[in-house]
Parts: sequence; structure tokens; C-alpha cells
Amino acid sequence: MAVNLAKGGNISLDKVAPGLTHAVVGLGWNPRVTDGVDFDLDASAILVDANGHALSDEHFVFYNNLQDPSGAVVHQGDNRTGAGDGDDEQITLDLAAVEPGVARVVFLASIHDADRRGQNFGQVSDAYIRVFDGDDPTDDSKVVVFDLGEDASTETALVFGEVYKHGGDWKFRAIGQGYSSGLAGVIRDYGLQAG
Repeated sequence: MAVNLAKGGNISLDKVAPGLTHAVVGLGWNPRVTDGVDFDLDASAILVDANGHALSDEHFVFYNNLQDPSGAVVHQGDNRTGAGDGDDEQITLDLAAVEPGVARVVFLASIHDADRRGQNFGQVSDAYIRVFDGDDPTDDSKVVVFDLGEDASTETALVFGEVYKHGGDWKFRAIGQGYSSGLAGVIRDYGLQAG
């Protein structure tokens, strides 16, 4: 059975999936309220240093930059509607290949064209992030899940969680921090160039 975390909770990934090297981070959501316009949420990852800043703009992994320079973090493609069951977007993480300067990998989702479409996370339900063993994806006991619940209302971007190294151990932390300033606000906070 999966391990469910509350906001702010963290857990050792090695305790959940001993020997884990190939993690998959899945993000999912469903539109709750719609005016007929699709919700296009975009999952992203930012590889940050010990000071909480992205190593470079190339360390921002998203649908237009599908992997970081080392190839350790790879976006699996853009889902423009959120239709269907299960993860809407996935990002793979090769823990053994993460560059030494990376202190953590932050995972987020933002609503594409949120301002123009008048959309926010208050109109989204069932938003979650999960981390599981890519080498054993059918074993439900090797899964960590953080269900965001109904915390977000006016936010157009959300930092779902992060994978970080503590000592020699990879851990996952459930964050759930919303940004009403959207992806631009996230980019500023992590020292990336807007544009």
C-alpha cells in the first residue's frame, strides 16, 4: 500500500523502495469547474543548489526543455487536457546520475495561459504528486503520494514537492506551495531567467 504524506511531511525514498535508483514522479489533476476550455497544466522540475537557486536555465526541465544537461531528469511529454485516469504528466529521475551540485529537485505544475483563460487551481480537483520505483512500477507499496486536497484557490502555479539528498539518503518532501503570480513567480524565486 502507498505511503500518504501530509503537507510538510517527508520520507526516505530508500525506506519506501530499498535500492531505488530510477524514480518516476507523476503529477495528476482533474478540472472541477470548466467553461468548456481545456485545462492545460504543465509539470516542471527545477534542479537547485544548496542556496535554493537553479544551477542554470538549462536545469529547468519542462515541455520545451525535456531534460537537464546531465540527462538525470527527463520530462516524459506534455498532456494538454488532463483527460484520463492516472498520472497526467511524468518526470523520471535517475538518482545515480544527478549532478553533485544539485541539492534538490523541485517539482511543480502551472496552468498554461491561466490569466487569459481565467483559470486557477481552485477550479482543479484531485491534484496529487506521487513518487514510485520506475524499475518496479506495479508494486503499490513502493509509492509515496501527496494529495493536495483543496488548499489552492487563486493560485496558478503550485510547487507540489521535492526530492532532496540528506546525508547519503534521498528523501521526498510534500510542499504544496501556491503562487498567485504563476510560473513567473516560481521562476523568480528559484533564480531563473523569465522569458
